[in-house]
Amino acid sequence: MTVSAHASSIDLVETARRASARPSAFQGIDIPSYEDTINCMHCGLCLPHCPTFSLTQLERHSPRGRIRLIKSIADGQLDVTPAFAETMSFCLLCRACETACPAGVKYGELAEAARAQIETSGVLRSPRRSFVRWLFFRQIFPRPWALRLLGKATWLHLHLGRPLLRGTGLIRLLPKRLQRLEALTPAVAWRPGRALMREVNRPEGTPRARAGLLEGCLMDITFAQEQYDTMAVLRHSGCEVVMPRGQVCCGSLLGHCGDLEQARRQAKRNIEVFERAQIDALVINSAGCGSFLREYGHLLHGEPAWAERAARFAAKVRDVCEFLVELGPKPPSVPLAARITYHEACHLVHGQRVSGAPRQLLQMIPGLEWVELPEATWCCGSAGIYNITNTADSMKFLARKMDNIERVAPGIIATGNPGCMVQIRAGCEQRGLRARVAHPISLLREAYGLPPRD
Repeated sequence: MTVSAHASSIDLVETARRASARPSAFQGIDIPSYEDTINCMHCGLCLPHCPTFSLTQLERHSPRGRIRLIKSIADGQLDVTPAFAETMSFCLLCRACETACPAGVKYGELAEAARAQIETSGVLRSPRRSFVRWLFFRQIFPRPWALRLLGKATWLHLHLGRPLLRGTGLIRLLPKRLQRLEALTPAVAWRPGRALMREVNRPEGTPRARAGLLEGCLMDITFAQEQYDTMAVLRHSGCEVVMPRGQVCCGSLLGHCGDLEQARRQAKRNIEVFERAQIDALVINSAGCGSFLREYGHLLHGEPAWAERAARFAAKVRDVCEFLVELGPKPPSVPLAARITYHEACHLVHGQRVSGAPRQLLQMIPGLEWVELPEATWCCGSAGIYNITNTADSMKFLARKMDNIERVAPGIIATGNPGCMVQIRAGCEQRGLRARVAHPISLLREAYGLPPRD
């Protein structure tokens, strides 16, 4: 079937739907694409790749089943209900189904729009939930100073609260869910990543490229060393590294949780900031952030004043490993003697289709013994804030990942996403494994012989 014929068939189906069904329960501007729901052929090729379907074997927990539910609501056959909300929130948004889909259905966009509709409908609304979402999504994440304050509070807990809770045994008095959440608390540096580098960091000699670096939210407060490592490796590779002031969180967590309105506000802020910086590429060291930033064009496609600017911005986004390979990496010379494996972050391999570049860079490091991780692309269960909102299920996905890690017995587990690093470190602690969990960029910094941050 030609593209035009397929488009005509969609138009005919849409006309028939509108004529026969009651009005759709979807409202506003963030409506799931009806074209994508029709493009799903119900072939089932996504099912073996879906972690939630693998766990429950229920059709409603598969990409195919969720798409059918979205289409039924669009057709006016179903309403947005708490049961539909539960089905959508159980989804990890790992997007493995997109890689498997022969029809190219953009499931991630469908799911985010569906979650936005759930929030618009109010079926999950409660005073407590509304307050938590307002506090984190509207007050903390859009404000870097508030994020740093949260980081310092977390640092105090790790250095004062945790020793007290664990040393006295008081932690055993907490509910099991809180105990699991406490174990996931990431290590936090007192000084954020922003404090470790200048706004413009110049290389020796003539710059090969001007690379923008996203300050982000979690990367700035919990992975300050990795932020510094990214800057150091880019400078060593001949890049001028710019971290312009005024930027904010990319908005990915908001988008995944259905607050696309606030995500658009933050996207516009970042577009303005990096346009002024006149960068050649926006280099990202967090898979989740990179995937969402690449989708700014879709996020703002309905706003004429922003659509073209957002598309230009998104076209400059590069994962740091991808960018270094495109640039032409310098061979590292300092050996790192260890057995290493690589976990593929979902939003890097499925969201950005970047898989070979991290492996290429890691395999350039002398001294490393490479071993392939079974089911390397299977989600570890972190999935943004899934390990906070769906902790028990998250631990089931983590268990499968840790079983595979134990099979290959690595000394280093490399991965390019902060959430995955936190999750897998927690899994290593649970199982008593002494493996180091590291970002590829940190291993490169060491292999180049560059010093860590002061």
